[in-house]
Amino acid sequence: MGAISQERLLKVILAPVISEKSTRVADKQNQVVFRVLPDATKQEIGAAVASLFRVEVTGVQVLNVKGKVKRSGRVTGRRNNWKKAYVTLKPGQDIDFAAGL
Repeated sequence: MGAISQERLLKVILAPVISEKSTRVADKQNQVVFRVLPDATKQEIGAAVASLFRVEVTGVQVLNVKGKVKRSGRVTGRRNNWKKAYVTLKPGQDIDFAAGL
């Protein structure tokens, strides 16, 4: 497989996941959590984080999150499934999301 296009790398990462767990993981394991495209691969995610945030990535773990069933009165609906990526950074490196605000 050839090199991943820059256009694809810009689309792979959708948003950072900001939660209590993601904050705890960032402090203890030096990992950052992202919401990514459902068809994204580990290689694409690692390359996208490295190029966008100028950090060195040592590992990527991905998991598929099932959409929750929600109801509004009698009507039940289902949220979409999505994919989450835990990206491990090289020790001493960090991504500061608050700096972009």
